[in-house]
Amino acid sequence: MSIEKFNEHITKTNYENLKEKNKVFIKEVYLKYLFSYQELKQLIDFAIDFNMWNEKELYAVFEEEYPSRKNAFNHIRKIWEELKSSSNSYKSFDEKAYEKPRRFSFNEIKKESVGLGSCPVASESTRCCNLLTLDAVQSCGFDCSYCSIQSFYNQDKIGFDVNFKDNLKKLKLDPNYTYHIGTGQSSDSLMWGNKDGLLDALFDFARKNQNVILEFKTKSNNIKYFLENDVPANIICTWSLNTPTIIKNEEHLTATLEQRVDAAKALANKGVIVGFHFHPIVHYENYLDEYKEVFDKLITEFNPDDVALVSFGTLTFIKPVINKIKSRDFKSKILQMPFEEINKKQSYPYEIKKEMFKFAYDSFKAWHNKVYFYLCMEDHKLWKDCFGYEYFSNNQMEDMMKMSYLNKINQKNKVKKNVKREK
Repeated sequence: MSIEKFNEHITKTNYENLKEKNKVFIKEVYLKYLFSYQELKQLIDFAIDFNMWNEKELYAVFEEEYPSRKNAFNHIRKIWEELKSSSNSYKSFDEKAYEKPRRFSFNEIKKESVGLGSCPVASESTRCCNLLTLDAVQSCGFDCSYCSIQSFYNQDKIGFDVNFKDNLKKLKLDPNYTYHIGTGQSSDSLMWGNKDGLLDALFDFARKNQNVILEFKTKSNNIKYFLENDVPANIICTWSLNTPTIIKNEEHLTATLEQRVDAAKALANKGVIVGFHFHPIVHYENYLDEYKEVFDKLITEFNPDDVALVSFGTLTFIKPVINKIKSRDFKSKILQMPFEEINKKQSYPYEIKKEMFKFAYDSFKAWHNKVYFYLCMEDHKLWKDCFGYEYFSNNQMEDMMKMSYLNKINQKNKVKKNVKREK
């Protein structure tokens, strides 16, 4: 009877995602202690987490004998909770922690119109900039452990809209309105280069619509097209940056920190406005010291006149993304964190966020009042606690952001005109 109950229970759990040795062990201890369905479900998830976090396996921490089923379950849950609340360390990770070769194919998609829409995470419950997104490509060739794209698209199939160029030309915009449009939501903006004339179409769109601030967001160093072509002044190229520890262990297949920074410098030297996103800032052992090194590197190597923005954000998960990550067969510490539910999403507790964002903003003191700083998708109160000021609405934030970006664009245009006169 017990084995029948076990087989019935596991159909509604993540049992199939377990390594074989854990499957056998879970079955053995279930038959010995007759765990409830909820206890079994959680033990399975604990085993998956221990393996993904590269900690001791469930069978290694499970004692030979417990006085009761309750004692056994509570002991394992306590170990799991302690791991969640402690500072993560990547010292046990090595080059083999991520070995999966990436294979993907390209699919042709024929859309009837351009996928221009609101930012998918925009919300009145958090302070958002009302960014519009332009879905030029569906899915990404990088493999960041925390990315939400993996829950929306088949990661092995990259979709290119064959009608994109024509549809973009048909897009009707209000000439009296300033648009801020980002292209890096459903894929990386630069990793595909000019495949299928993608960048040709976007550059042409920017030239013909001077009331559009077009932002390319990337973790790539593929800037060949930008270096070989005249870049419209209303294009901003931004890099998502992180510490070498996080890039190596969580942002798989992406450009290194040095490669990203060098690419940004090359474009800044050409006169392209650049920006930087620290999203997500990840809490782990000595994380503030490592992020400070990156912050100092930017302050040393860039002129704030060339930088439009620096944004901060952190890990925020919806349940489908958490489930997708747990189903992956790789090592990651990204879910080894103390979760707190905020606006129906899982993220760090308020005090941890306050620590990371205030430290980050204070580290860029030399750039205050010269570069636009903002928090992405965060509680209104964090602005006051971390920046010393706050916006009263998303629309106010949007207006201030656009005004700041336009000032940078206008300054660049003046410089270019003066250079032409001198020649």
